[in-house]
Formats: sequence, structure tokens, C-alpha cells
Amino acid sequence: MRRMYMVLAAFLMTALAFSQETITGTIVDGETSDPLPGASIVVKGTTKGATTDFDGKFSLNVAEGSGTLVISYMGYVTKNVAFKKGGSIGTIALAPDAEQLGEVIVVGSGLIDLATDRQTPIAVSTIGVAEIQAKVGSQDVTMTLVNTPSVYVAGQSGGFGDTEIRVRGFEQDNTAFLLNGQPINGMEDGKMYWSNWSGISDIANGIQIQRGLGSSKLAISSVGGTVNFVTKTTDMREGGFVSAGIANDNYIKTTVGYNTGVGEKGFGASVMLSHWQGDGYSNGTFGEGQTYFISLGYKLNDAHNFNFLITGAPQYHDQHYTERISEYQEYGMLYNGNYGYLNGEYLTQRRNYYHKPVANLNWDWTIDDTSSLSTVLYASWGRGGGTGSYGNSPGYISNSITDQGLIDWDAVADYNDGITDGIGVGSSYYGSAIRASVNNHKWFGLVTNYSKEINENLTYNLGADLRTYTGSHFRQLVNLLGLNGFDESASEQYPDGYIVSSTFKPSAWSSLFDYADEDERIAYDYDERINYGGVFGQLEYAKDAYSLFVQGSVSNQSHVRWDRYQYTEAEEESETINNTGYNIKGGGSYAINNQNKFYVNAGYYSRQPYHDNIYLNYANDVNPLTENEKILGLEAGYTFSTSNFNARLDVYRTSWKDRVVSSSDTDDFGAIIYETDEGVEQLHSGAELSLDARPLPNLKLTGFLSVGDWKYVGDAVTTERDEDRNVLSTDVEDVDGGEVGGAAQTTFGLGFDYEFIERMSLDANYRYYDKLYADVGAVKSNIELPSFGLLDAGVSYRMLLGKNDGKSLLFRFNVNNVLNEEYISKMTSNYEAEAGDETYKGINTSNYVYFGNGTTWNFSLRYKF
Repeated sequence: MRRMYMVLAAFLMTALAFSQETITGTIVDGETSDPLPGASIVVKGTTKGATTDFDGKFSLNVAEGSGTLVISYMGYVTKNVAFKKGGSIGTIALAPDAEQLGEVIVVGSGLIDLATDRQTPIAVSTIGVAEIQAKVGSQDVTMTLVNTPSVYVAGQSGGFGDTEIRVRGFEQDNTAFLLNGQPINGMEDGKMYWSNWSGISDIANGIQIQRGLGSSKLAISSVGGTVNFVTKTTDMREGGFVSAGIANDNYIKTTVGYNTGVGEKGFGASVMLSHWQGDGYSNGTFGEGQTYFISLGYKLNDAHNFNFLITGAPQYHDQHYTERISEYQEYGMLYNGNYGYLNGEYLTQRRNYYHKPVANLNWDWTIDDTSSLSTVLYASWGRGGGTGSYGNSPGYISNSITDQGLIDWDAVADYNDGITDGIGVGSSYYGSAIRASVNNHKWFGLVTNYSKEINENLTYNLGADLRTYTGSHFRQLVNLLGLNGFDESASEQYPDGYIVSSTFKPSAWSSLFDYADEDERIAYDYDERINYGGVFGQLEYAKDAYSLFVQGSVSNQSHVRWDRYQYTEAEEESETINNTGYNIKGGGSYAINNQNKFYVNAGYYSRQPYHDNIYLNYANDVNPLTENEKILGLEAGYTFSTSNFNARLDVYRTSWKDRVVSSSDTDDFGAIIYETDEGVEQLHSGAELSLDARPLPNLKLTGFLSVGDWKYVGDAVTTERDEDRNVLSTDVEDVDGGEVGGAAQTTFGLGFDYEFIERMSLDANYRYYDKLYADVGAVKSNIELPSFGLLDAGVSYRMLLGKNDGKSLLFRFNVNNVLNEEYISKMTSNYEAEAGDETYKGINTSNYVYFGNGTTWNFSLRYKF
């Protein structure tokens, strides 16, 4: 009898095994198409389930002939997928559960160079929309990248939008920033001014930072890496949201968005508006701004998809520059010497204001099953500038600095009362006023990419990148402080002189149309045009365990300058300069198995100099030291992954020769001094380790470590200029072996995200910075700043409202720098401490620094309907 039971049990087990079927599939992020490792797949009504591996893939045996899979991932909307039999359910995209505008029609996919576009790996980190919205709060969007290897963000206390980000030790003009495939680095100097892009955190679907060579197919040559901002487009379903937030220092923000959904005829629209304002962390750093976003989509048929988008973020913010450590010690850690009071009312000397509407039209054409064409036509119009002193600055006027280190504007007005006829002379520093340095531009461009699958293993891309840019730079008066005007007798085109008395409000909205005519401009007045054309291509072969790729591009830039202030009308146009550049990169990867993969990449760039480095002294003279910069990048990496753990190791070596770097500092009287280092070589090498694990379905652990060795090689030619672009000094210096400053060369971090109650989670991140040196350009001996560590934490809770209608209420609370660490985030001088000098943690207190923000907080509510 016992033997019969055993035979029966074996039969039943065999029958059950044969009746089971295998279901496979891939789970990805619906916004960036990145795989979601550790996603949970459960057969509804049972406890049978599986989790995805590092590539987002899963395999699940089921006994049922049909049913429903419940697919979930912390931070994403749970999705139910029906199955009827075994086999693949394909790729399932999960939408982030804090998405700003809901499900989107993805456009421009052939232009947005995400890492998934190429099978050969690169050093990459991706931040989804849920994390962006949860953690930005009142901070710049750059702060979403701080928990990634070899990334350093400084200047948080300088004012809204005044942070700067460095990747692998390279400044912002050496990292390529793209918005939906559209280049957005400044055409003149390659820099990023984040206040102009304050709305990105509102409209972003995701951010991907590619360190080093990256996967960008464009004809651009980034040294540090490439950052892709992927924005929302037209929503497919009807709905919307309302959100409100508050933070330290009287910060408030409100946002509303609505989507019509896509109708039967293929049309749809999505709109978002937001407003923010706050006092700023440091004294005298008030700010206010708005964001608008309008997206119109039209799906003509299965082959053609169009989307028109316009967005902008008009803003103003008062600025705080680096101060001496001794001044912070005397006046407090929130000290800012850029403001004071006139007749009892607040008045700042330094205000940034800007409005940069951006519009683009995307067309995606699916030509056939193996080929497609993606094109974006874009335009932007920038208007605005920054204010400062004109004539005799307050620091040079008797009794104009109070005992609190602030500007006594009443004393400045009294000084102006003594000016003959109330007419100042700017070139003679006679009289005092507030001016604005205006930077207006218009920029038009087109990027197009054709993709063709030759066979299942071989794919190629061909494309073009065309841009034309015109910039206009001049100064205009903002506040005469009691004067009647200024005598502008220095202009070559007005040799008899003219009196300027018109003033213009430093407002982001009014600056679109209200700015000085040519006969109302002061100090300087010039335009410049930059035309850029490039072609690029990529060929990739992938089969079984290995892949190979090669990319290349060639481009030409032309530059011309018109100076209406320093030259007569007949001589105002400069020589036209043409520069050709190119880059080529290639690499390969080999997967030993599903868990282990190796890669190696190499690239060489010959990059044209930026416009601001071509013409000397902000005049029409061509800089003889300027030549193409030469960049050689080598990198290799290894990844190990399982269903709930993955680790990545990347190593790199980047040589950058014949480069030009500019920096600025402030003197004892608050005036800005510009420094340019030319002909310098930098050599950056290092290693980066990133880890993430999901030991429990509701617990995610992360970690990173980056160790860099960044040094200067050879000699540097250093030129100092004042705010009016006058040369103060020129020097040749041996900088060989000097440490590159401005970013921490050693960093590590740990973090977790734990859903301890359904739909309620707690997260925290700790990061530590070491080997941070002064940001003073190329020097032989550089001062190392004290190491520091920061802890951020937050809690989220989502309350569901109604059943199956998508309504919810999300609560989010953040605390940054929980332990209130006091630290120097940036130093713009290099004064060694000598015997008898006052010091702060070993640093001479005469040095100019930014201290990092102390403990800050923000709280937000978001209603989705």
C-alpha cells in the first residue's frame, strides 16, 4: 500500500510539472526604457512569483492556463497584465508613481542618446522622475545627481540657480548637456547657468548622466561626460494634478497641470504652470520665478508622430558671491555683502534675471520595420542679464560700508549729490549707479538621426547637427541712485559723447521686449554670430555574448564679432574665424554569462575652442594662443548582476591638452576679477564603483565610491582682467603636478529606501567628500580643503482616493544636511596660511569661500486626478 501511495504521488507531481508553462518578459522604466532589476511579478490570487534580474528579465512557471500577473516595483505604478498561456509577454513599461504629467507619447526617441540605445556599456547613472520630484524640493536640479560617482555640486549658498556641477573633475563647459537631444550648453562659452533652466525639475521625465565618452552620437566633444534631460511630451490620457510645497526661508511653490488626452483623431495637449518664491538661504538672496510648459501632440498614423513643445522659466534671484572666511566669522555664516538699504528699503547690487523660452518640433517617422528617422527643429530666445555697480563702486566710496558689512546706499546717494550737474562719467569712475550686463540671444537649430537595422546583428546611424546663434552684449542703467545720467564719451561710434539717462527694470518678463537701444548703452556694446554644422555616424555589431561599435563625427564652427563701442562703424566687424573639429570613438563588450560583463572604450576628440577664447580682451583681436583642444579618453569596466544585486566598476584615463579655462574671483571691494588659463594640459584618471541591492522587495540599498587623481601638466599662461575686460596682468607659470580643484577627487556614499508601510517609505543618503582643492585654475601648489560628510533624509506617503480611478494624494518631507555639518563647498583663492595668520580648520581666513548650506527642509503635497 505504501508503494502505491508513492507511485501515485510521483504521478501527480509529474502531471503537475508537465501541466506548468513558463512565462517570460522584461520590465522597464516607462520614461527612460531602463531595465528595472528586482521588480516583483506575482500571479494574482496566489503567492507564486518571481523577480527580475539586472536586465529587467524574469521567468515564471505557472500551472494555470490563464490569469493575471501583478507587476510592481517600489516607486512605480503597479500594473496588471493578463496571460492566457505560456510564452513571452514582451516588454512591460511601468510608469513612475510620482509622474508629473502621466503617461506620455515618447517622441524624439532616435535623438535622445540614452545608454539603452547601444549594447556596449558605458559609465552611466539614471535618475527617474519619481526621485527627481521627491528630492529636488527647493534645490537646483543639479542636486539630483549628487549620489552618483565622480559628481560634485557646489555653490548652493550662492542663490537660486547658481550651483555648478562637475563630472570627473571637469567644469560644466566640458560636460555636454542635452534637452531631448537638443544641445543646451552656451554657444559662446559652453557654460550652464542653471537659473535659466530652473523649470527642468518640473518637466523632466528622467535624467541620465553618462560619465566619460558616453553614448552620444552628436557631433559634440564632451570631456567629463553627457547629461541627458528627457522631458515630458503630450499625455495620452485625460487628467491632471495640483501640487504645493513649502521650505525653509519662506520658500513656497505651487504647480498645476492638465492633459486633454489624445482623441480619436490623434490630437492631444498637455499644459503645466508653476510659481515659486523664497528669501534664499544666505542673506540677500531673494528669488522668484515661474515655469510654463505647453505640449501639443499629433499622431498622423502608425508611421508619423509629431509633437510641438514650448517651455520657459522666467526668474530673478539676488546673488551671493564668495566672501572671506574672516567676514563670515565677523558677520555670521549667512553673510552676503552684495546688498544694503536705501531710504530704509532693501536694495541689492547683484541680481540675475533671465527669460529663455525654448520651442521644439519633433517628428518621428517609422519608415519600415528596420529603419526610422527622428528630427527635432528647435529655437530659443534668451533675454536678461545681471546687475552690478557702474562708475565708482560702493566699496570705494567713504562710509558706504556699514559696521555689519552691508552697503550703505544712503551714503552712496550722498556721494552722488556732490557730482557736478548730476552727470557721472563711467570710464572715469566718477559717480555711482547700478547697471545691468545684458546677454540677449537667439538660437535656431536642427538635429536629425536616421537609424537602420541591416540585419539582426548590425545597425547603423547617420545624422546631422546644425545650429546658428546670435548673441548681443551690452550694459544699460538700472538705478541712477540720485544722478541725472552718465556721460558716455568713450564710444568710438559716438566720438562727441552722449548722455544716458534711461533706466531699465531688471525683470525677466519685461526684459523680453524692454532693453536699451544702441544710443542708451554704456561701457560696451557688441554682437557675435556662431554658425555650427556637423555630421555624425555610428555602426554597431552585436551577436550573442559580445558587441562592437564605432562612432565618428566632423564639424565646422564659424565665428564673427561686431563691436560698436571700441571701433568705428567701418571697422566694427571682426575677422571671420573658421575651425574644424572631429571625434572618433569605439569599443566593445563581452558577456561571460548573464551575470558578468566586461567592456572597453576609447575616444579621441579634436575640439574647437569656444567663441570667448578666440577673441582677445573682448575685442576683435584674434587670440594667437587658441587652437583645437586635444582629448584622449580611455575607459574600461565590469558589471556583475543578479536578480537582487548588481555592482559596477569603471576605470578611466582622460588627457586634455591645449585647453583654455576661465575663472573669476572678487577683490576686497566686491569687484569681479576674471582669470584665464591658456595652453594647459590636464590628466584625469580614476576608478568608480557603484552598487545597488534589493535584499527585500520593499528595501533598496545603494552605494558608490569614486577615487580620482586629477593633475595639471606643463606650463600655464595666466591673464587677469577686470569687469570691464581690461587686462590687469599676464604671467607664465610652471603648474606641472598641481592638483585640479573645484571638485572632490575622492567621494563615497551609502543610501537606502525602505517601504515600511504600504505606500509609505523612508529614504536616506550619506555622502563623504575628500581631496577637494581650491578652485583657482592651474597652479603648482593648491590648498586642500577640509573633508566633510552630509546626510539627507526624506519620507513619502501616497494616499489612494477612490477605486481604480487613479486619484491619489502624495505627501513628501525632506531634510537636507540633517546633522547641520559646517563645511566649505568651494574656495576661489589660494592664500597659504603662514605664521601668525588667523586660520579656520587650517585654512587662512583671508581666503574667499562658499560655505555649504546648513540644515534645510521642504514639504510638499500633490493631488493627482
